[in-house]
Amino acid sequence: MVMAKKYQPKYRNLIKKLRQARHEVGLTQVEAGKRLKKPQAYISKIERGERGVDAVELAELAKAYGKSIIFFLE
Repeated sequence: MVMAKKYQPKYRNLIKKLRQARHEVGLTQVEAGKRLKKPQAYISKIERGERGVDAVELAELAKAYGKSIIFFLE
């Protein structure tokens, strides 16, 4: 995995957990994007570290993946 920017370890962990949560529910990036009404590139850029995630987006991702926000922040 190559990230476009050098992020703090906690943010790298968030990205890792987002990918993990998507895999756990068995969604492809395309399917996750459809669930969020976003293009596949939106998911891809987040998971590659090319796009940041704000609190509202994190809440939407958590809901789509059936996780609490705390899961991503621990």
